Amino acid sequence: MKKKIFTLFAFLTMFMGANAANWVEVYKADYSSNTAFPFYVMGYVPEWFDGVMTDFGANYRYATQADLDGDGDAKWKEGESSAGTAMAGTTEYQKVTGAGPYWHQYFIADGIPTQIDGHYRVVAMAKASEAVTVNVNMGWGWGQGQQAAGSVSIGTEWAEVEWEYSGIAGASCNLVAQPGTSTATIEWKSVTVYEDQKEQRPTVWQEWLTSDGKPVIVETKVQDIPNWMGNAETPWSDPSVAFNDQTQNYLICAWSKTNASDPIPAPIETVDGSKVFVVHATACANPDAAESAWDNQFWIQSPKSWKSGETVKIHFRYKASAPVSSTDTQIHKQNPSDYLIWHAIGNIAFTTEWQDFDGTMTFADDMDQGWSIAFNLNSVVKDAVDFYFDDLSWQSMKLDEGYFVAGCDPQGGLEYDFDNAVQFEDGVDVDGSPCLVATIGSAGAYVSQVMISTVRGNDAAFKSNTIKPNGTITNDPSDWKDYAASSLAKLTLPGLGIWKIYLDPSYGSIAFEMIEGQDVVIKEIQPNPTETVVNALERDYLPADNDGNPQEQEIGTGQPWDNQFWIVANRTLNAGEKLTVKFKYKADKAARVSTQSHGDPGAYLHWAAIGDVNFTEEWQDFENTFTVASEANGMKSIAFNMSEIKDANNYYIKDVIWMTEDGIESLINETGGQNFYVKLLGGNPEPVESGISSIVSDKKATNVTYNLAGQRVSKGYKGIVIKNGSKYIVK
Repeated sequence: MKKKIFTLFAFLTMFMGANAANWVEVYKADYSSNTAFPFYVMGYVPEWFDGVMTDFGANYRYATQADLDGDGDAKWKEGESSAGTAMAGTTEYQKVTGAGPYWHQYFIADGIPTQIDGHYRVVAMAKASEAVTVNVNMGWGWGQGQQAAGSVSIGTEWAEVEWEYSGIAGASCNLVAQPGTSTATIEWKSVTVYEDQKEQRPTVWQEWLTSDGKPVIVETKVQDIPNWMGNAETPWSDPSVAFNDQTQNYLICAWSKTNASDPIPAPIETVDGSKVFVVHATACANPDAAESAWDNQFWIQSPKSWKSGETVKIHFRYKASAPVSSTDTQIHKQNPSDYLIWHAIGNIAFTTEWQDFDGTMTFADDMDQGWSIAFNLNSVVKDAVDFYFDDLSWQSMKLDEGYFVAGCDPQGGLEYDFDNAVQFEDGVDVDGSPCLVATIGSAGAYVSQVMISTVRGNDAAFKSNTIKPNGTITNDPSDWKDYAASSLAKLTLPGLGIWKIYLDPSYGSIAFEMIEGQDVVIKEIQPNPTETVVNALERDYLPADNDGNPQEQEIGTGQPWDNQFWIVANRTLNAGEKLTVKFKYKADKAARVSTQSHGDPGAYLHWAAIGDVNFTEEWQDFENTFTVASEANGMKSIAFNMSEIKDANNYYIKDVIWMTEDGIESLINETGGQNFYVKLLGGNPEPVESGISSIVSDKKATNVTYNLAGQRVSKGYKGIVIKNGSKYIVK
């Protein structure tokens, strides 16, 4: 076996490749046609002026009058008042001010069609009252790993600004701008999203809506398939099938319900000379109730469930007896009316003329095991309306099934070729026991990373159906690891070369062996010796519920984050990553310091990071392994809030290590101060320059007086006091 040694640093260096991107527009939001905020409200409502979406900054928050008068978090706070109103759709919100700055975020786009592991470029026309950097997350949900982080710098003149995302794993995404506590006014005219669409081999589609429940390859019009059910010309074989009869209900491709009854096979009637499916929707008995939206429903049913990551094509014709501006669509389980998730193919608007719907839908994680598309016919209209559907077509990709492996070398520029992924074949392991075996890599085309999937024939489908071993992969064919399904699992190998992979599906286990190549030697990560001294200045007082001290007569506006220190990673971090932080620390005075998760320094994401750090006057060693929270997806820095105590204080931190839990990747440089930032009272985050071992402030501490217990006292206090570090007797 030929083996060479090379360092982990070279192994982890990422090469982006020289292939030019093929950018194709997939989404555009031009706000000029809007007069009110069109998206879901997350506590902040940008306002509309001449087709421009305007964010008036963190001096304002927005809430409905009912929420302000209620008992929740949005209720009126001391010192707040209304500065006007704003509209989101048809809902009026009060524009509240007086207790800011308020941390804020809001949608700038929604319903962006995306592909798993996609690469996207966003171009926005924007300007701000002052130069500002805004975090903008692209996401498809709010759980772990469902947000991809990005940021954009916006100047004071109208200009196109752009930023990119990679590794997207959702089928329909939004963009959430997070200006945080910035008080800048930000204006948005439009947002356009482009996808890097690489050419793939042609996809073969198969028709599923057939009376025998078997797929039929579509080589002609689906109407010409004798047992195709979607054109309503074929009568139901048994119209008495119950919606919860799971042995036969998948053979009914169209279901309906009226007047909140149980679903039945959709009636077939002749309309405009052809047989079509019809729902004679009745008027809602209680139109003001939220559940009235699904008093009348229609379903397009599939004869099978769909896994997360599978892609389907949907086609149907539709019209209504009266215009209906919107009907929501949902994904349901096998039984029509058995709700799974609120989103499917978007909102459908009906007119009195026949329209055609054609769409491609990839099942996201929260759509896994979905069977049908439900139309909520009373989303908007609560009166009696007739709805007509015809030419229902539900197609899926015809893919190779089995086990397949594709490899790449990120450092050397060798990219994945999923079309030619190697199929596992019958073989034996090193002990002679039967298993599946595949060899990936070749002379001159070594691989250091692989993806293993259960399907082949489409890149997105391949990535959606991968498997992932439990634990660290080793170069040892006798080291069998359990594996499980895991979308977009990219497996880093402990070396660069030709790999033989052993797979035993009966036990769900996998092993790896390098048959030619170069091993990896893991270099031990060294601490950064830079000693940073943070001369934290005294802040104003806080109430008891903020700093844990007894309520005092003088209550100020200070905050625990008035003085801060940051450790900044060299890359953006994803939710779910497990990381370890180590450092030495002490302070001139004992003090508790809380920590937060930030993007760039000052760009708050989440209240939690590595927990509290309790400083004493003696050097201590800190070590904590933590998982990046879902709310902190896109994290880049750990913020230390050095004003939990009100006193001025000097904090010392040195010998910092921030690395992945396995100790393979260091997230900061091992020398210099580029990864450390400091903010002092009233200032902005400033970097610790390379080679400088401390930050020394030229600001003077507030001229204040304390008693011997360390409590701040007024000028009229009598007795022994401490002022500017010296003791005095005041008579």
